[in-house]
Amino acid sequence: MPPDTATSDRPASPPDAEGWATLKRFLPYLWPKGDWPLRRRIILALVFVLGAKATILTLPFAYKGAADAMAGPVSDGASVALALVAAYGLGRFTSVLFDNLRNIAFERVGQIATLNLAQDVFHRLHRLSLRFHLTRRTGEVTKIIERGTKSIDSMLYFLLFNIAPTAIELIAVGIIFYFNFGWELVAATAVTVVAYVLVTRWITEWRTKLRREMNDLDGQALHRAVDSLLNFETVKYFNAENREEARYSGAARAYSEAAIKSENSLGLLNITQALITNALMAGAMAYTVWGWSKGELTVGDLVFVNTYLLQLFRPLDLLGWVYRTIRQGLVDMALMFDLMDTDVEVKDMPGAPALVVSEPQVSFQNVSFQYEDGRSILNGLSFDVPAGSSLAIVGPSGAGKSTIGRLLFRFYDPQHGRILIDGQDIKSVQQDSVRAAIGIVPQDSVLFNDTLAYNIAYGAEGASDEQVAQAAQDAALMPLIGRLPDGFDTMVGERGLKLSGGEKQRVAIARTLVKNPPILLLDEATSALDTRTEQEILGTLKRLEQGRTTIAIAHRLSTIADADRILVLDGGSLVESGTHSELLAKNGLYSEMWAQQAAERSEESPAAN
Repeated sequence: MPPDTATSDRPASPPDAEGWATLKRFLPYLWPKGDWPLRRRIILALVFVLGAKATILTLPFAYKGAADAMAGPVSDGASVALALVAAYGLGRFTSVLFDNLRNIAFERVGQIATLNLAQDVFHRLHRLSLRFHLTRRTGEVTKIIERGTKSIDSMLYFLLFNIAPTAIELIAVGIIFYFNFGWELVAATAVTVVAYVLVTRWITEWRTKLRREMNDLDGQALHRAVDSLLNFETVKYFNAENREEARYSGAARAYSEAAIKSENSLGLLNITQALITNALMAGAMAYTVWGWSKGELTVGDLVFVNTYLLQLFRPLDLLGWVYRTIRQGLVDMALMFDLMDTDVEVKDMPGAPALVVSEPQVSFQNVSFQYEDGRSILNGLSFDVPAGSSLAIVGPSGAGKSTIGRLLFRFYDPQHGRILIDGQDIKSVQQDSVRAAIGIVPQDSVLFNDTLAYNIAYGAEGASDEQVAQAAQDAALMPLIGRLPDGFDTMVGERGLKLSGGEKQRVAIARTLVKNPPILLLDEATSALDTRTEQEILGTLKRLEQGRTTIAIAHRLSTIADADRILVLDGGSLVESGTHSELLAKNGLYSEMWAQQAAERSEESPAAN
């Protein structure tokens, strides 16, 4: 097996996690290439944004006019004030209308962008090597994908509808203040905004580190929970409930401490932001009152300044939250892009053709393989399996038997040598076509948490009900299905745990029958079964082998004694080869293993009696 390296050694995020590299990687989802219907929606949404912003910027003028009209004689100002108040109310409604029309126009863009990203990640994960999936923790990978895909919708929304409109509003307010109050108020506003942005950035950088720590601890807690629940029976076998609870509690407690730090830092940020913005508000209004006392400004100017600053502070308050969200989103998305950028170990050659199988013969030619440097698994292994024949591979544990199956399926490529199917090197053809030509009945048949019919039909896309029923019949599954109230619609449970070992093996056989491959790999398909069930499954397997080239990897020698040829591996090398009788006559490793297993069977028989 490949080494089980811990993922905790991986960096929390790549060096440019919050930089332009991540943003550039994200932009194609913001502006999808060639998708003009979505691009038109984005443009329309931006038009609504500008309309809402223009409306908001005109409202304080109406408010100021109403206040000045009310400051004069009632007979002269009532109608004017009333008209301006009505205009103010209509303007606020128009702003809300534009905002919601913007959301309606943009909703499809956000959802499709999220969908495209999720599909890209799922596509990539299924094309990564078996080594990747054996060394990564499922819970952590799931959490990274969840956070990353959820980030894109908020990223799209904030970049388009908050950052850019806020910048426009800041410039517009500066111009308006300059022409109405002079450069002093403009300078004070500019200094305040710069201070606000810098403080927000500094504190948010600190909070981003806390966020990374939270992500790591959250993923660790989720991994421990998922791992424990997947191994529920093992936990029960060893009375390890308290140990598992302690492991999970430790991770969850560490996460809660990190969450407390993060929330406390948020409180500090909000206090600092409020201090800066309210200082400007007080100073600007005092400046207006001072101008009114000198007869240079009116009561309406006080309302005018107050309204503009309140409108400006609203996106500024959101700007702090938006900045934090974008920073956190960049971290989450960078981790997901890092996952997507993981090198695909097994790749098709450019322009590789599909495998064409007319004579399903298999050949290993001087194949050497190691999972990691210095740990050799196979050493110059060579053998041929003629079309329609059966080959068995046996040997002690660690001899490299299961590795042969992984190489045949091209989960890995050998460092040296070639593997041929019908004379074609499987490295030079499409790996999907290689796997389409091979069916497998593994030792541990893991099923989807779905119906019996779904799991059987999984062997071939688009399998008909008739094919499923015939496969179930040929795999001797019908007696079981006949006893079940829901028949083929019976749910098999997580990993097929509602079925016995023999029943799962029959489902795996039926699934392979639906696939109908020319080459069959039996990877210790009966070693986990009791003797009676094993004999029943062996009879079914013999029917499955008819007309196919079969490679059987076996632990129990009695199950492969009738194979056309038997290979004996030891330490990754071929040490013996021949038929069952020929190998017994050699008095070598095979003969020794046979005698040992025969003695074990003899000891088991009196005990059973």
